[in-house]
Amino acid sequence: MNNQIKAVGFDLFNTLITVELSARRESLNRLTDALRASGLDVDRDPFVRAHGEAALRHLEQTRVDGRETHNRFWISTALNSLGHRVGPEDLRIGRAVEAYFSAYIEASHLIPETKEMLVALTGGYRLGLLSNFTHAPAAVEVIHRHGLTPYFDAVVISGEVGYRKPHPLVFQMLVDQLGVAKEEIAFVGDDAEADVSGADRAGLRPIWTTYVQERLMPPDSATVVRNTDEAKEGVPRISTWKDLLTLLGVEQR
Repeated sequence: MNNQIKAVGFDLFNTLITVELSARRESLNRLTDALRASGLDVDRDPFVRAHGEAALRHLEQTRVDGRETHNRFWISTALNSLGHRVGPEDLRIGRAVEAYFSAYIEASHLIPETKEMLVALTGGYRLGLLSNFTHAPAAVEVIHRHGLTPYFDAVVISGEVGYRKPHPLVFQMLVDQLGVAKEEIAFVGDDAEADVSGADRAGLRPIWTTYVQERLMPPDSATVVRNTDEAKEGVPRISTWKDLLTLLGVEQR
């Protein structure tokens, strides 16, 4: 593979970053508290149930047409089901979204040796990031928080562009930003459908990372819907960054 690859793209969550499982509960607490602080009379448990149901409905629609959803729609749908007439563009919902994601940002951690791997690839390959994340500012903050920004020549976040993996449009955006032929791009991700099959159908060279899966770590708490099927036969599989560097024929610095 190494002689044909000129760029490497990465998924973000469960590929470069993990998030503590406890973050989900804390994020919902902060979300509810923010809505209450804005003057909405919200009972936590009924709202959390309604929010979860709304999130799944909206995310299921993304499987149909590939269009990205956003948390403000989940919150608005949940509030309206409980009798609060609040539209998704309401400023109170905007503040609640920021409160919700603050917990994820604080609970995010780099997978070990990630920076060392990126340093080893820098200079020899163009590097890109393609993430399914509904609220792009939070994903950008996570990238900044862990000092990853300087390593990437291209960053595509679904919440910013309006479509999500495995839709081919987002992979093409990554290809365009990296400026090399799609067949010369390896794409590393943990989700067998969104990352591996998506990259394969878009003409990139998928690499399946099973770091989280093999360590029996629960999927990050930011992932509401995630495919856990096996990647198709013949796709290279890695569980450490040393595996990736070996696959690409790169010596770690």
